[in-house]
Amino acid sequence: MKNIERNVERTAHLGVAALLLLVLPLTLGSFWLGEVGKYLAFAFVAVGVVLAWGYCGILSLGQGIFFGIGGYAMAMFLKIEASAPNLPDFMVWSSVDRLPGWWQPFTNFPFTVAAILLVPIIVAFPFAYAIFKKRVSGVYFAIVTIALALALTVMIIGQQGETGGANGITDFNTLLGLDIIGDASKRVIYFIEVGFLLVVMTAAAWLLHTRFGKILIAVRDREDRVRFSGYDTAMIKAFVFTVAAVLSSVGGALFTLQVGLITPSLIGVVASVEMVIYAAVGGRLSVPGAIIGALLVGFMKSFLSEQFPESWLFFLGGMFIFVVAFLPNGLAGAMQRLLRLRA
Repeated sequence: MKNIERNVERTAHLGVAALLLLVLPLTLGSFWLGEVGKYLAFAFVAVGVVLAWGYCGILSLGQGIFFGIGGYAMAMFLKIEASAPNLPDFMVWSSVDRLPGWWQPFTNFPFTVAAILLVPIIVAFPFAYAIFKKRVSGVYFAIVTIALALALTVMIIGQQGETGGANGITDFNTLLGLDIIGDASKRVIYFIEVGFLLVVMTAAAWLLHTRFGKILIAVRDREDRVRFSGYDTAMIKAFVFTVAAVLSSVGGALFTLQVGLITPSLIGVVASVEMVIYAAVGGRLSVPGAIIGALLVGFMKSFLSEQFPESWLFFLGGMFIFVVAFLPNGLAGAMQRLLRLRA
């Protein structure tokens, strides 16, 4: 059975790589390829959810926090570049007369990249370690993350003059002087994003096949036994949560590049719950399944909202209920079950 699962996983990795590198670029036009790029930004978050929730038992409903950190960091740099030498337009409308001090470092692109990678670590690790050291887990941890996502959303909306408020940050079209809104540019950004995603998928799969991956499963299933064996389970869980946070931040930055905006709605509770659903649909125990789940749910949202503008949410909700009720391990789990039956 283990050989079957390994073969399925290996085939899924190759299939996802072929789909993203060959099939979609050759069959889709510029518009839909850009839409796929938007969905793939959420695939980074979904991979992190698989690591944290599927393999370590950490259900976080606040991944939008870290998605927003990366998205806003990238948007701040792009907005400063687009507005130079003037202030961003929403600051002018709010009578802000100078660039806020916490914005000024984002005039530097290397600093922006460092912030996208390091700020989630600085925020996530101390928070998670303190929480897990107190042995807070399960639904209680999920409630805490929901509260933080809601608080961050309210704070961003309330600071109209410095964050763009409910409208977010938008209206930028260059990165380091290079166009990012043309069809050719979107295509280049797509392949860069796919390259990053394949590296992340490979690294995650490697991590799960190491001894550390086995420890993650043990922490998920019997944390007390792992703790009695001498492992610092709080450190392990905080590390995995931080990895998921960094992946979410990278996804947020790439989303801003692909779509050209970032708003508080992408940080709040609804968006964070959707990010968990991506992994649930694809399979919370499958890294390539999470990517397929992000693509499938993203496409269904776009397609249903166009075909059924007044009732599309009911169709989407029905799909989620079906997956939870009949496919608890998602599409990847259903595929493995079929192959076991055949074997």
